[in-house]
Amino acid sequence: MDTEQQPLLPSPPPASQDVPTVQSSRAEVWYLKRVHFWKGDQLQQVKVITQNFNGPCSFIAICNILILRGDIELLPPERKTVSYEFLSQLVAGYLLKRSPDVDISAALEIMPYTQKGMDLNPLFNSATSFHPGGTLGSELKLFEQAGIKLVHGWLVDPDSPESRALEATPDYDSAVTLIADADHIAKGQLVVDDAGEPGDTGAGSQMHTQWTDGERQKVETALIVRHFLDTTQSQLTYHGLFNLIALLKPGSLVALFRNSHLSVLYKREDPEDNSLYHLVTDQVFLNEPSIVWERLEDVDGGWSTFVDSDFVKASPAGGDFAGQTAEQALRAAEVAAGFEPNDEALALQLQAEEDHYALQQHEAERRVALLDLEKKSKKDKKEKEKKDKKKSDCVIM
Repeated sequence: MDTEQQPLLPSPPPASQDVPTVQSSRAEVWYLKRVHFWKGDQLQQVKVITQNFNGPCSFIAICNILILRGDIELLPPERKTVSYEFLSQLVAGYLLKRSPDVDISAALEIMPYTQKGMDLNPLFNSATSFHPGGTLGSELKLFEQAGIKLVHGWLVDPDSPESRALEATPDYDSAVTLIADADHIAKGQLVVDDAGEPGDTGAGSQMHTQWTDGERQKVETALIVRHFLDTTQSQLTYHGLFNLIALLKPGSLVALFRNSHLSVLYKREDPEDNSLYHLVTDQVFLNEPSIVWERLEDVDGGWSTFVDSDFVKASPAGGDFAGQTAEQALRAAEVAAGFEPNDEALALQLQAEEDHYALQQHEAERRVALLDLEKKSKKDKKEKEKKDKKKSDCVIM
């Protein structure tokens, strides 16, 4: 399942999956937000990457985990934006340093595809299990080589009616394939229609008598599986939420797959707080220091609470965007400012400023190196002149 798409309704998968065209992201830059993060007893100040409406959630989540763990650092301190090229070099350098004797080519190969989404196929019976998906089949290698645990809470309750039906279709892709096959048997009567109801008409009832026992069993199982997918479109169940709370150790930073999206999930090192929090990276909250984490309290986000770096309930300034979701507020802010999410001109300007700053830094370093070389050359010349003078003072008898 592509992490950049909306949750899919049960429908036949495409006949083939073409490798996505990965275009240059030079025009894509993301703003940095300064936050505080407790690592043990140490309060550290870091900059996390915020995400605009079309931002690559997979890659941003990976980078933010590495930043919070202290594995990569965004320099210089006054940097305000980053680009994919800048971040990919940092991540690649970290992978090479972390596993110098391991072949990381698969992880590096998949990295550009994270800009457009990752094909992740979660299993409904394990919070840490994903089947490889996509054309490359190496999506999981990047997390493995970076030492990042990938989790999800889209779990079926073993005591529920759906549990037995999902034994034969334990992951999302196989569940969708089953529904597609059953819909073919039912001549298009299985998949929900525009009214959201099964298209089980009189003609469909007449077909029931023509099905074999195997076909009838497949359709019945597909109906149960489809019901599970329809009622868990947030891709999180309460059984899954409680499982994650029990699974994660205090201090854990993991990548959470939910709502076809990847985010940073954190469990505090506080024995009195057993809650889970995910990092708020919506760009609309860039200048709101009191909104850093969101407490994961239910499966659809209706009761979630924003907190600050100290995990105290947020008290944002409010204003024009009060009462809106992050996505709604971001869109409203963009419309009000006349800003398009893919405003290439602005992005190129920001990137050009960063490139100019980097060039200045490089030029300054080069000048220092030349100055040191010049000093060394003069010193060597003086020493040579002293030696030559001593030689000339010698009298051969």
